[in-house]
Amino acid sequence: MRGWISRLTLNQTLAVAAVALGALALFAAPYPGSKVTLDARELALVVGTEADHIEAPELAAWILENRADYRLIDLRTEREFAAYSIPTAVNVPMNVLTDAGLGRQEKIILYSEGGIHSAQAWMLLRAQGYKSVYMLKGGLEEWKDQVLFPAVADNPTATERARDERLKSISAFFGGQPRSAAAVAAGAAATPAMATAATPASPAVVAPPSPAGGAKPAAPKKKKEGC
Repeated sequence: MRGWISRLTLNQTLAVAAVALGALALFAAPYPGSKVTLDARELALVVGTEADHIEAPELAAWILENRADYRLIDLRTEREFAAYSIPTAVNVPMNVLTDAGLGRQEKIILYSEGGIHSAQAWMLLRAQGYKSVYMLKGGLEEWKDQVLFPAVADNPTATERARDERLKSISAFFGGQPRSAAAVAAGAAATPAMATAATPASPAVVAPPSPAGGAKPAAPKKKKEGC
């Protein structure tokens, strides 16, 4: 199931989440006294243009710049979060997301392992009036592929060399290690080095402060949420 989900595009993931959340809205109120509303036309526009997603390299640049205008939310379990999380992230499982004290005016970025939970959480927050909600495209899997363990050329040109040096520098900062482009092209999803470094220690960076009107999300103990 998880493997199938991980192969979905962002649009397909959102479509699956739309069906799931639509069923939830029709047959059960997710929270006592809650009211879920979705603007189908607006949702279709966002899905079609992929307007509400953040690329992994873009997020990495924000962290390197110590930007303080976003709130990064890790939707996975406490155990998964403790094993490894993207720097500046706060662990908030989806079943307590709407009670986490998020500010309605702050920029919220969601991520899970592959993407399905972040898509569901995105729809839940949008349905409850949060406008500046984004997803990390590809989730933690894409973060590993593009930031922690990026593919670099074996015999780089002058242009590729400059790009690869940048990738190596970013990878090293986050505790990762670049992969050989030839190995990746040959179908090696992960080198031994990547396998042993799949959960590098997070670098010391300053987390964005909680904005006025929104308390910093807590990480309450909750049962396993899956992907």
